[in-house]
Order: sequence, then structure tokens, then C-alpha cells
Amino acid sequence: MTKKVNLEGCFSLFSETFTPKIVAQLNGQHVKLVHLEGDMVPFHIHENEDELFFVVDGILDVIEEGATITLGAGEFYVVARGREHRVVPRGHVKLMLFEPAEIAHTGEVRAEITRDEAEWLKF
Repeated sequence: MTKKVNLEGCFSLFSETFTPKIVAQLNGQHVKLVHLEGDMVPFHIHENEDELFFVVDGILDVIEEGATITLGAGEFYVVARGREHRVVPRGHVKLMLFEPAEIAHTGEVRAEITRDEAEWLKF
């Protein structure tokens, strides 16, 4: 089913952090929304998938292999498959992710924030 998606409306439906919510699907990809706050994401690798981080609101540091890429609202960055990375929000961040549907949330690394399955957001 195709429907218009209002990002702010969707973000207002949940408040928990580090729990991505699926809002759309296309070509084997999930579009996910997630609130981030605090330094909780471990370094991890996705061997077979690229990962796109789009900052809707806030400031996010994407740290990978000796570099830190700082993103503000309206900016995105693609972490290429096979690159070790982690993200660190500066305060509260609203983030949109574009990922293959089968991607493991934190790669092979298990952490407090690891989710084995993302849930669909009902809106």
C-alpha cells in the first residue's frame, strides 16, 4: 500500500531511542526512522550492505576507520559495506535510515541496543 508519509508525524508516535521503526519498503530496502540519544552504538561492520544515514534533526557524528563525518539536519552519508563504523549523536537526533530489509542492526556485534527485528510503525 502506498501512502504519503509525514516524518514529523511519524517521529511523534514513538519516543524510545535506538529502536528503528520501518515506515516504508522499496526494492528490498526498508526506510526506517529512529530517535538517538547517548553514546550507545558499538563499532560494527555490515559485510554485504551499504547503509545510508539521513539526519532529519540534530547533529550526528559518523565514525569510521580513522575519520569522523559530522552531519546536520538535511545531510546524509553512506557507509560502504565492509567498513567498520559507529554513530554518536550530539544530543537528541532524529534519523532516517535506508537499509536492505535483511540487514543486522549492529552487524555481528551484540550490544544493549541490538534489535533482531525492526517493527513497522503504524500511522
